[in-house]
Amino acid sequence: MKILFVSSEAHPFIKTGGLGDVAYALPKALRKLGIDVRVIIPKYSDIKEEFKSKMLTLSNFNVPVGWRNQYGGLQYLEYDNIPFYFIDNEYYFKRPSSYGYGDDGERFSFFCRAVLEGVNHMIDFTPDVIHLNDWHSGMIAPLMKEHFKDNPRFNSIQTIFTIHNLQYQGVFPKETLGDLLNLSEEYFSEDKLKYYDSVSFIKGGLNFADKITTVSQSYSEEIKTPFYGEGLHGLLQVRENDLCGIVNGIDTELFNPSSDKELSYHYDYNNLAEKLKNKTELQESLNLPINENIPMIGMVTRLASQKGLDLISHIIEELLQQDLQLVVLGTGEQKYEDMFRYYSAIAPDKLSANITFNNTLAKRIYAASDLFLMPSLFEPCGIGQLLALRYGSLPIIRETGGLKDTVQAYNEYTNMGNGFSFANYNAHDMLFTIKRALSFYKDKNLWNNIVTRAMMEDNSWRKSAEEYKNLYASLL
Repeated sequence: MKILFVSSEAHPFIKTGGLGDVAYALPKALRKLGIDVRVIIPKYSDIKEEFKSKMLTLSNFNVPVGWRNQYGGLQYLEYDNIPFYFIDNEYYFKRPSSYGYGDDGERFSFFCRAVLEGVNHMIDFTPDVIHLNDWHSGMIAPLMKEHFKDNPRFNSIQTIFTIHNLQYQGVFPKETLGDLLNLSEEYFSEDKLKYYDSVSFIKGGLNFADKITTVSQSYSEEIKTPFYGEGLHGLLQVRENDLCGIVNGIDTELFNPSSDKELSYHYDYNNLAEKLKNKTELQESLNLPINENIPMIGMVTRLASQKGLDLISHIIEELLQQDLQLVVLGTGEQKYEDMFRYYSAIAPDKLSANITFNNTLAKRIYAASDLFLMPSLFEPCGIGQLLALRYGSLPIIRETGGLKDTVQAYNEYTNMGNGFSFANYNAHDMLFTIKRALSFYKDKNLWNNIVTRAMMEDNSWRKSAEEYKNLYASLL
């Protein structure tokens, strides 16, 4: 099987979130199963020069963007045995970062069309399946059906569209249809691309792809309901037979506490004493009281309402009265940044607020913490809880999306479970669950048994890659 994996970002070249991790780790796992998976992303200016200097230019071509004919370059680089293609155009991509510009509709209209034009210029590779990810690549499906229907190279190509977060939909003015996509008024209908009075790029994937996936089984059910469906629940109900959830994994080679270069002390489930050394080292570096016996709760997150920060704001004073240390890392909404700064000033021995993003510090928090808090309002999959389990930090989660699928609440009667959870989106339910977890922490033998079991779990991409392989095969 030949798969072209289309993404707006991919580790190690450019990454703003979980999609960047997936676009590297999933193809890597699929190639180990013997599938010829190749990844294609824009060539952003932020990609390091050490990568750019090694890229091979395969072809140049024109890319129609409405009435414009734009330059398109197809470049190639193999990294970690994964073939990567890059769409080159300095007008659209030679600028800092990847998203958030006023012309993103035009930039990703170009990218979608350029990917399809690029397929015509790929040597010895015609994909059986083009795997699209999030709104940035959603328009590839309708563009292929409309503009490439007479091209024999595309006759048997199937498409899969993966929703990583339905909240981000790529909604642009109606004029986008003709002015950027070369599509007729016929496409401005509810069963095609119309979204109220605008055009939705994510609907390009949802309506025109042959199959739809999302990043956990629970989220695939949730998005068919009004609360989680972001106005698209009706469409997802119509396509439910073509919709499935496949939970994300993590790259267990990149994230491995026994060899992680970001850690001072390496450990595994047979040697948890070294984990405590990471804890006391972090306490010292963050000016927290050094005490390996005090429970440490970590949070590595965007500081946004989606992540349940309003729950924390309701009970933070009660939380800081507990015998614990809370270490927060992240940036986001001003009110949450200010909240954590304020309470860290009031209770510096209880709360360390790190309002930044630092990958090394993130790894050290996973390794040092005993518990990892993720009280999300919604969470398509979540990677934080998987990394926490890998590093022996037991998650405290709200039962939603991928959190619900990967964390099972500890049951003291059966001695089963790998974390702690609450169902209702309620601040005091969360606080009760935190207190419950702290009560078990006092029994070190019991606690270490739960941690050992959590660290022994296989949350790699292996199983999920098999599910994607089967899904691809079902289309051929």
